Amino acid sequence: MLKKILSLVITGLGVTIGLFVSYNIVYASFAQEIDFFTNPVYRVLSIAFISILFGIIFFFISPWIYKGLHKGFEQTAFHFQKLTATEIFFGAIGAIIALIISYFVASPLTNFPVVGLFTFILINVLAAALGADIGAKKKDDIIAVLANMKKSSGTKEKKGKNTAKGEAKVLDTSVIIDGRIFDLCQTGFIEGTLVIPNFVLDELRHISDSSDSLKRNRGRRGLDILNKIQKELSIEVQNWEGDFPEIAEVDSKLLKLAQLLGGKVITNDYNLNKVAEFQGVSVLNINELANAIKPVVLPGEEMTIQIIKDGKESNQGIAYLDDGTMIVVEGGKKFIGEVIEVIVTSVLQTAAGRMIFAKQKDTVQR
Repeated sequence: MLKKILSLVITGLGVTIGLFVSYNIVYASFAQEIDFFTNPVYRVLSIAFISILFGIIFFFISPWIYKGLHKGFEQTAFHFQKLTATEIFFGAIGAIIALIISYFVASPLTNFPVVGLFTFILINVLAAALGADIGAKKKDDIIAVLANMKKSSGTKEKKGKNTAKGEAKVLDTSVIIDGRIFDLCQTGFIEGTLVIPNFVLDELRHISDSSDSLKRNRGRRGLDILNKIQKELSIEVQNWEGDFPEIAEVDSKLLKLAQLLGGKVITNDYNLNKVAEFQGVSVLNINELANAIKPVVLPGEEMTIQIIKDGKESNQGIAYLDDGTMIVVEGGKKFIGEVIEVIVTSVLQTAAGRMIFAKQKDTVQR
């Protein structure tokens, strides 16, 4: 049924084009010099003949036109199915803006009868396609600009008040699974909006469905932490639905998102921290924070510790403080399982944490 209707429409279009062409031919200046076209009856018959001829031609080529349109519609529908609602929305906005610009730029072409009108239509079609493509691909940049504008206006409105928001904080997968972010937010030291990207949620869901029980438990713990943050804390949590299809790695996507939002990445991943520093992205590393707030231990201080295990070097014993700081005791291997008093000899601060070196005193508590 649709094919028949389209065939009739194409035939009608052919008749209309034929009418337009024949009219311009019959009433052209060169035709007025021909005796055949000076007769009104022959003139009408010529117009009718050319119009019907165009209609017949378009009728016979309508199946090929239908096939081309049908294939084009299928490809368009398939392409649109892969697009998100956000991409379609910004693509439509981009097309509208491009059409408005092209209309004012190319409107003088309409003064030329046929070629000018065709060129005007072609320019508008190309502008709409280009605007839609740019709008869909640059949606993340547009959203970031709008968010920054909203943030700036909100800051001006709230100037002088204590309700000003901090920078957006983008959460890494590792820091969500770690769980300490919940306690940190609960203390009120974290300001601004916590941003949870969709690609991080996808990674958490993938870990939660892992066949490895340890990975599965870690993924589920991360999802539980997110639910606790959203339900139990007053801090604003935003789910970012965009993506960066051209970027494969989640860490690179996090850094890109932080740059777009003008925010910071919260992580405990040492490698991500180094890459972020190289790219100029601000990072809040929870491990660095934990090391910074550990109690200061100076050489010469006395401590009472329990030797847990032997160290890497011979005769070394290993103990731990309550905060997890490792203490290496020279000659402490023979006191494994015992509580002894030691004297701090040196403290080594590394990117992985703090390490204390000590030696035993004479007094041994058994």
